[in-house]
Amino acid sequence: MPRKVIPLTDIQVRNAKPKNNKMTKLFDGLGLFLRIDKSGNKGWRFKYRFGGVEKQMSFGTYPETTLLEARKKRSEARNLVSKGIDPLKSRQQKKQQQIEMQANTFKVIALEWHSNKTDLAYSTKKLHMRRLERDIFPYIGDIPIKEIQPKVILNAVLRPMEQRGVGEMTARVKSIISQVFRYGVSCGYVDRDATTELAGALKKVVHGHRAAITDPTELAELLRAIDGYDGYHVVKCALQLAPLLFVRPGELRNMKWADVNFESSEWRYFITKTKTGHIVPLAKQAISILKSLHPQTGSLDFVFPSVRSVTRPFSDNTLNAALRRMGYSKEKVSTHGFRATARTILDEILNERVEYIEHQLAHSVRDPLGRAYNRTKHLDERRRMMQSWADYLDNLKTD
Repeated sequence: MPRKVIPLTDIQVRNAKPKNNKMTKLFDGLGLFLRIDKSGNKGWRFKYRFGGVEKQMSFGTYPETTLLEARKKRSEARNLVSKGIDPLKSRQQKKQQQIEMQANTFKVIALEWHSNKTDLAYSTKKLHMRRLERDIFPYIGDIPIKEIQPKVILNAVLRPMEQRGVGEMTARVKSIISQVFRYGVSCGYVDRDATTELAGALKKVVHGHRAAITDPTELAELLRAIDGYDGYHVVKCALQLAPLLFVRPGELRNMKWADVNFESSEWRYFITKTKTGHIVPLAKQAISILKSLHPQTGSLDFVFPSVRSVTRPFSDNTLNAALRRMGYSKEKVSTHGFRATARTILDEILNERVEYIEHQLAHSVRDPLGRAYNRTKHLDERRRMMQSWADYLDNLKTD
């Protein structure tokens, strides 16, 4: 019959010393004992049998781990054994999971997500990285992605941005965080997208129209101001083409010489936003501007290279900054606003058919059967319209 073990007391544990200068054990019962080495250091051990094999695991040193805490750990370990779980192996697995979790911070996963987004344009990836580094990493970058709760995202990142009055930017930052989480879910780093629980937590963003001039008299003044621009010649040419072509600013600044065909008077490229091909008929005035620029940048890839590196186009703010330098505020006009300018005047003054205009704007236009127009649809009519538009702008400047 096994000898009955009398539980230890706090005084016994505190005063325990090694016997005969040898390692000594004081038993508390149910597998728990205090191990005292010959130098007097004390540590808790738990002895148990699992799968027919006797095992031991440490519960920490004394006095850092008290008798009460050691007994609590013993109860937890015995509970695992009763369920057929090896407590030592379970602890090792938890430690490994903790190591992996600490390694998989939001920043680590976000950088991995960013490097794998090979389908994005260079400018978009650069913008995403800027928002990550400026608005996200300083607040949640070092937190393991599994530990990030919705309220942390809301209170540490999004709410402060919203209070600064940048609601639209706040929504974009939330979208980036969501994309990182969804990437993490697909790779097994995290179980769910924490941003899905923030629906309705932020104020609704009211999108305003980009500033645009639609009055012919004011437009004439702007066109003359552009022709008189005394800054960088490459920027001036881009400003002159912006109202003529009325493409998206990002598409204009990423124009490549390889996509321009002087013989057919066309610029063909793939729209970044929709990944579809688009054709811009080039009026004589547009051809003239491009040919005047060709001796300067024609040997390069981009029509409008950056002054810092010819391997990439100038920045997305270059044209708007030039307009500000000319005295036009952001409330008055924006580069993107030239699309609204063309859309309004072509329809209301030049009486062009809406489907020609919409197709040239690269908007999603469908026929009565629901089929999307292909890029060559109405190409002859659009070619005539683009020349008529260029002539109209010329007449505005001289009237």
